[in-house]
Amino acid sequence: MAENKNNFCLILAGGKGRRLWPCSREDCPKQFLDFFSTGRTLLQQTYDRMSTFIPKEHIYISTNRMYTQLVEEQLPELPKLNILSEPIFRNTAPSLAWATHRIMHIEPSARLVVVPSDQAVFKEDEFKKNVLDGLEFVGGCGCLLTMGVKPTRPEPGYGYIQIGDDAGCRGVYKVKSFTEKPDREFAKMFMQSGEFYWNTGLFLANVQYLREALAKIFPPVLRNFKDEPGKPYNIEAELQFVKENFPAYPNLSIDYGILDKNENVCVMKCDFGWADLGMWHSMYESMSKGDGDNVVIGSRVITDDSRGNIIKLPDDHLGIINGLDGYIVAEKGNVLLICKKEDSSALIRKYVNEVQVKYGEEFI
Repeated sequence: MAENKNNFCLILAGGKGRRLWPCSREDCPKQFLDFFSTGRTLLQQTYDRMSTFIPKEHIYISTNRMYTQLVEEQLPELPKLNILSEPIFRNTAPSLAWATHRIMHIEPSARLVVVPSDQAVFKEDEFKKNVLDGLEFVGGCGCLLTMGVKPTRPEPGYGYIQIGDDAGCRGVYKVKSFTEKPDREFAKMFMQSGEFYWNTGLFLANVQYLREALAKIFPPVLRNFKDEPGKPYNIEAELQFVKENFPAYPNLSIDYGILDKNENVCVMKCDFGWADLGMWHSMYESMSKGDGDNVVIGSRVITDDSRGNIIKLPDDHLGIINGLDGYIVAEKGNVLLICKKEDSSALIRKYVNEVQVKYGEEFI
């Protein structure tokens, strides 16, 4: 299949990755780690996946300036101007606003797919087909399109999309509602109803419609983010604007800032073997299990009378685990974490905050 000159991709790679602490640390978060000892980091794997069907010069990486060098080192083939280095940590909606402005000046009829850098895809051909079909869909209509996958468990750490009416395209439906990280009982109800799909965080739209949607939620910033009449687009002026104005953006995610506030949102039902690698519990659920249903990631471990654990130790360590049931055992550098696996995201957030206050940044 020939590459379409209108297809663009934005890979989101600016997060601190704290849900996978302590293996993901602030100076080198999860997207820059070869977590599974494959020889490629999560960011590199995402880039590899997208570059099979998106022109390489049309792939942009959104990150924080703190990680620019890591992106350059890991993706040396990427033009430096395709790295959007944000001057301050913000959520994903401001990242999308900057990318939309840049891409519109390159290709006004561009169709954009936004991809998190911390996901696993097990059916690459199906993924490619779904994304290309989605780009064709948004290229011909003014709407926002998400990718949904059928839940396999009542996971409270994910977002859920309620399927509505048929949108007139095979496999695409209107979105009735979004629910972000429900409690476990609601997640069970959602799964049993058959009306809800997991929100993968993959998001597609054409840039003309995106500009309209973004202008509604960021008017104080974007009213100044315009080119002077009669003057050609100037990338240096854009970079200076971002440096001065990016901190004025509110801290909004794409889910909350754009999808939840927009009436014209659709979802495509997908089945490409998706897994979120952003937190320990979901990583455990998505990986193949060894003896005792334990998941051991790139580590030398002996388990005895232990079940349902996920274990990640440094390469030069040997772990002997006895009598643990349903735990995370993770060590990197100067931090060892042992905690219950179920619903661990809130616990880890709590521990990170406590450690930061008591012992300082070197442990974060």
